[in-house]
Amino acid sequence: MPTSPPALLVVHADDLGMRFGGGHPLDLRRHRLAVALCREAGILDAPGVVVEDAPGPLDDDALTRVFAPAFVRAARRYSADPALAAEWEARQWGFDQDLPAYAGMHEDSARGCAAAAAAARAVGEGRARRAFVPAAGSHHGLANRAWGFAVYNETAVAVRALLDAGAERVAYVDLDVHHGNGTQWMFYEDPRVLTLSVHETGRHLFPGSGFAGETGGTGAPGSAVNVALPPFAGDDAYRMALARVVVPVLTAFRPEVIVSQNGVDHHHADPLSHLLTTMPLYPDLWRGLREVADAVAGGRWVALGGGGYDPCTAPPRAWALLAAEMAGVAVADPVPDAWRARALADGCPSPARGWTEDPGPAPDPDRDRRAAEGSAAAIEETLAAIGRFYGMGTGSRAATPPSATSAVHADPSHQRSS
Repeated sequence: MPTSPPALLVVHADDLGMRFGGGHPLDLRRHRLAVALCREAGILDAPGVVVEDAPGPLDDDALTRVFAPAFVRAARRYSADPALAAEWEARQWGFDQDLPAYAGMHEDSARGCAAAAAAARAVGEGRARRAFVPAAGSHHGLANRAWGFAVYNETAVAVRALLDAGAERVAYVDLDVHHGNGTQWMFYEDPRVLTLSVHETGRHLFPGSGFAGETGGTGAPGSAVNVALPPFAGDDAYRMALARVVVPVLTAFRPEVIVSQNGVDHHHADPLSHLLTTMPLYPDLWRGLREVADAVAGGRWVALGGGGYDPCTAPPRAWALLAAEMAGVAVADPVPDAWRARALADGCPSPARGWTEDPGPAPDPDRDRRAAEGSAAAIEETLAAIGRFYGMGTGSRAATPPSATSAVHADPSHQRSS
């Protein structure tokens, strides 16, 4: 008798991820502690949950399905001899002080890509309903350039793996505080792929893109949707973006599968942004994604990690809560003592006792009022920009399938870095 595919496939290895060292913001404790919390809370032992070791690096044939062969060769060259990255040519490939070359970086990044591809293929081929890779989620890299904190764009690899598995409509939802620029530009002319990003405005934060007028290329009008929130936006702004933009657009697009990048670097304690979300937001976001995936994509959902640079605060609990939502597991306070002991041993000074315990940002009514007004205006700007494609005017919640008759084109060459 045939067995049902797992409800949730978790692809993981504790040593997965980039190893920059030297105080670099990318700290592997983020995903290690998330998976440890999943394990201690019993999420990984729930019925229908399967944990799979991350595979070895994605081979060059698979990488060049997504990235330019010359770029892959350059990344291999600097990975084999990092001293060569001091030459000026390395800058054109994106290797700089934010992304310093080190021995083995190609293999580390290609391993993250392999994990993302394995998760996507499992869902695309019907071998799992949902899949989660907490250590993946890089989203800035372009087809011919490293960008952000990884050599290769893992989210783009997941999307490509689903297309190669036969999917004809893939939605990519990016909730990281930084615009998912690489994935947007790589699929900007592909009408099969919707990219939808909610982030802090590029006027104040890297990578300097993701404005409402970026709505897809001439061959794919309406295929990009951006909500650019102002500094100091918080929980209500993300909830409003989910309700008024993300869910209606996904409902109209009706993807066969959803890929989500679930960065939590918009948390108020994060050192790399200006947004002020709190832990109680994250279960609402994950529930919203699960419900819309169930409603429009048959539950098919590939979730990746993403940003989050205070490794002891938001990422471990937020991503464990994401795994719990995907697995259909209810969790309750307190978090397991064994996990708190592990976090203390890993250098976290005061591990939280509650799943959504959070003191929140310091109160500032004037700041919060201005952020609320700016967030509402940003969402209205997005609705105005995508109205021609989805029948969503400002103040409207209605949505209809996108039109193929017009587009607002944003030139990727006009991107600004900060």
